Order: sequence, then C-alpha cells, then structure tokens
Amino acid sequence: MSAHSIAPGAQQKRFAAYLDRLALAAGHADRALPLKGYCTGLLLDGERKSIEPMAARIAPNDVRQTHQSLHHLVADAPWSDEDLLEAVRGYSLPGMQKAGPLAAWIVDDTGWVKKGTHSVGVARQYCGQVGKQENCQVAVSLSVSTEEASLPIAWRLYLPEEWAHDGKRRKKAGVPQEIRFQTKPKIALEQIRAAVAREIPTAPVLADPAYGNDTQFREGITELGLLYVLGVTSSMTVWKPGHQPLPPRAARPGPGRPPTRLRRDARHAPVAVKDLALALPAQVWKQVSWREGTRHKLCSRFAALRVHPAHRDEKRTVVRAEEWLLIEWPQGEEAPAKYWLSTLSANTPLRDLVRLAKRRWIIERDYEELKQELGLNHYEGRGWRGFHHHATLCIAAYGFLVAERSRFSPSARAGRLVLPVPEVPLQFRPRGSPGTPPAA
Repeated sequence: MSAHSIAPGAQQKRFAAYLDRLALAAGHADRALPLKGYCTGLLLDGERKSIEPMAARIAPNDVRQTHQSLHHLVADAPWSDEDLLEAVRGYSLPGMQKAGPLAAWIVDDTGWVKKGTHSVGVARQYCGQVGKQENCQVAVSLSVSTEEASLPIAWRLYLPEEWAHDGKRRKKAGVPQEIRFQTKPKIALEQIRAAVAREIPTAPVLADPAYGNDTQFREGITELGLLYVLGVTSSMTVWKPGHQPLPPRAARPGPGRPPTRLRRDARHAPVAVKDLALALPAQVWKQVSWREGTRHKLCSRFAALRVHPAHRDEKRTVVRAEEWLLIEWPQGEEAPAKYWLSTLSANTPLRDLVRLAKRRWIIERDYEELKQELGLNHYEGRGWRGFHHHATLCIAAYGFLVAERSRFSPSARAGRLVLPVPEVPLQFRPRGSPGTPPAA
C-alpha cells in the first residue's frame, strides 16, 4: 500500500490491534511478543524471511535473544494453527466481503525446491514452481475468494508415502502420530469438511484436474452440499448428451437376487471428453470473455453440454446425476485445451460457467506474494510443527494486507504496508551469507 494513499499512523494502530487478536489466539502470554515480532518481520523489506535476518530487522540491538524467542515460537511452541487461522479469517473476511459475497472456495497445492533429504516431507516429486519432477516440499491449501480478493484459510504439508511409512524420519521431524499417508484430494476434502464445520460462508469449489479427476473428491464435495467447477483431463469418460448406462438386466426365474448393477456394452459405452469435443458441430462453440488481462480482455471458444460422468458406473446401481461438461477450444488450436465438470444448476449461463472455471487464477497472485514478499518458502527448519507454524504466520501477515487493501479503491491496492523499520547494524551478516566467517 502506497505511503501517500493512507495515514500511516492509522494503519499502524490497526496492525497493532490485529496482532493483539492473533496473540490471544496463540494462547500463552509468553507467545505474544515473539508472534508480533515474527509477523512484523515478515512484512518488513528484506530478501530473506528466515528467522535470523528477521530478528536483525525487528531487534537490531538484541539479535541473539530475539532469534531464540522467534525460533521457539515457530519450531517448538504448541499453539494451534487452526485457531490462529480462524482469527485471521475473523479479521480479514468481513473486509473482503464488503465488495460482495464469496465467489469460490479454491483448492490448490504449491511447492518449492528443497535441498537435502531431512526437511519434513521433502522428496522427488512434481513441483509446480519449476514444472517438473524435483526434490521439493508440497503443501495443499484451501482459499476463499471474492471477486476482488482471496485468502488461504487452510494449509497442510503433503507427506509422500516414503515419509509416511518411515517411523525413524517421522519421529525426527516430529510428524504427529495421527498423520497418515493421504492423497492430495483426500487432504483437500478434509480441509473442505473442516471449513464447512466452522461455518465459513460457502461457495462453489474450484480445483485443477489433479483433484477433479478423483471421483471420490467430487462425490465428497456433493455430499457436503457444495457445488463445484473442477478441471478434468481429456481422458475423463462421460456419456454423450441424452445417453446414460443401460439398466440392470432383467431378473431370471428362480432363486437368487435380481441383478442391480448398471450396464454398458460394445455398442453402448461412454466416451472420452476429448473424443466428444472433437465430434461437436461448429455451431456449439461460442466466444466468451471472462476478465480483463494485462493488455486486453481474455477470451476463448467454449462449449457446454449436460452429461452423466461415467467412471466405473458399471459397478453402481444408480445413474450419476447429470452435470455440466465445459470445454475450451481456443481458435486456431488443433485440439481442445481444457475441460471441466460442474454441478452448477442446469440453467447457468455459459458466461457464468466460464468465469467461475477461470477464477482459479486469483490464488496465483496470493502465492506469488506469499513466496516473494512474505517468505513462505524461506523457512529453514526441518520439523512438521515449524513448517506449519511458519506458513500460518505468513498467511496471518498476508491476511492483514488483504484486509487493508479491501479498505481502499483498486488504484490504492498495489502499494505496500507502511511500518517503521529499525536500522540493521552494518556489521550484521546472517549465517550462510557471503562474507560470513565459518562457525567455530
């Protein structure tokens, strides 16, 4: 937030009140001062948001003691991440919703490259940051979004199977006993269930194909009474519009239970969504724009059909409900680019389907700022508790920024928070920085 757009003193008073609220959620009074210092350090300028450089920024005349208190707060203190995130939501969501209700709940995962093998959950796996398999940590998140803003409300490390089944590594990293291997969609569904239980205002759930392809994930969302718009891959199978599985076979005379399972055969079978898209007539494709980009309106060609998903329905006794299949096929491309399944109502306009399907972009902005400005990926500890505590405090700091931006016009939202910055001693060098003498 730009310095000329607001009164710095008023903002600092709001920030102090916000930190008081967070300190109450953290429980023990001894945590109040380091928690306030940690959140302040995350928001101050500086390339590294690991503990030692932050200690130097917030207490340049007492770096060692401040470093110890910040480290204890994050790595050791047993405060609840969920309770602190609830305090963040309680402060940030009312401001976000002034411009309108929640538009979406957005599921995603984010990762970052990590060296070594000892940091909790680190493994060779797909890392979106670099777009390939890499040694990294990955976390699953749930965010809420209005038309103008978004905020992560849940965050959990994905623990690969090699970690989940290794008792020695688990113990060393402090992984709680109740944590078992779960796929990312199962972690996300737990986060969604918890958000429903905490009575957070609901909205359609959005996610990419890594989640949308999971039938249990889709069914779990529906069981919670929520709608969704979920990406799926081109190999997802559905029944052509107007088609569905064959009914169970007629019962045969004599003893035994009558057949109950739905049927398919060589002449009556579902199709991959890509094959369905390629067979559509030209007139079904419509040009739709969904938002302003950096240079012009973003637009593409879309088609929307009502279909029955077909995954393993030959094992079922009841036909799956009809839902939307949304397809994007940009003009001039050889094949369709993206696909979504959606349980939005049958009378939903195509433009609304497209806008919601494309809404996931907003959290890319969140993670860019959380990583580049607030040091989400700067934590240097190796344990489960520290990993989650650091992320929670990063989200807490970001939550204040989101709330502040909600107070002002869009033109004032690109600036920065105004906080007094102590002068760091000239001789200070964080461990590991160039020119630092080796430890004795």
